[in-house]
Amino acid sequence: MPNERSDQESRAYYLSGFPSLAQFIASDRDRTTLIYKRYDDLAARNLLYLQSELAELQAKQRAFDQYDLKADLETKQCARNFADFQRAMQADETKQKDRWKLMKDIRETLKEYREALLFESTLATLPRPSKGVLRAFQTEFYNQTGGKGEPFPTLGGHSAGTYDDIDDLVALRVQEDQDRLTTFAQEHLAFLFPDRKRSRHGIAYASDRAISSFVAWFSTFLAAVLLIGAIVVLYKVTSSDWRLGLIAAFTTLFAGSVGLLTNARRAELFAATAAYAAVLVVFVSGDLGNSQSSTAPPG
Repeated sequence: MPNERSDQESRAYYLSGFPSLAQFIASDRDRTTLIYKRYDDLAARNLLYLQSELAELQAKQRAFDQYDLKADLETKQCARNFADFQRAMQADETKQKDRWKLMKDIRETLKEYREALLFESTLATLPRPSKGVLRAFQTEFYNQTGGKGEPFPTLGGHSAGTYDDIDDLVALRVQEDQDRLTTFAQEHLAFLFPDRKRSRHGIAYASDRAISSFVAWFSTFLAAVLLIGAIVVLYKVTSSDWRLGLIAAFTTLFAGSVGLLTNARRAELFAATAAYAAVLVVFVSGDLGNSQSSTAPPG
């Protein structure tokens, strides 16, 4: 994951423009710089055009069908037997040639329309780039790494503002099951995990492996603290009312940590919280029983 950093590293080997930008995008081994414009407005308009084109073709097809209801037997036979339909078209019958052309137009347009729908459906599942990655990308794109002179876009013409709108950008790298704690660490704590071997092009990279290790250790430590800490506190407290209040507080804290720091589903959240609360209740129940038996007067 890239992060901003001022650096004077030379890029003399790559012509500024498509060559230098392509090399920068390809240089990230974590593929976080695979950022491109979505063109959502053009895609939406293209789908609308295809949709309307199909509506017109459908209307023509229905008109032909209505006409064929009153046509002669030979025409009706073409509507039910593909071989006769093809033979009539090859025989240069104008009526069937029009229907054949319409069939081909519907086939091609429908294929294009459905492929566009599938492409848009796939693209809709891809996330936009994170703000930290985009900020570093824009530093490179606008040639701000040298710290001298006025910033200028690497690409000219109408491509100069390609990376200005984060809502119209797509990151091709999809990180599966990335939890909220990892996202927070990448967005706000990346400077704590530098990958100095990869710092180049005025960009300092954060080590995804180091971030993953930190998240794993922190999650383990937090889980242990919430369980062991709760048991120790409940063991020290003797008041039953206080114990009940502490169970509620620790259970709420546990549910909040699981819900905010992980991608656990609602059912998983309820199951984990119920199991945690059950452990505390069993511990307190057993300890209360022992306390009562130890303080009871001899019979």
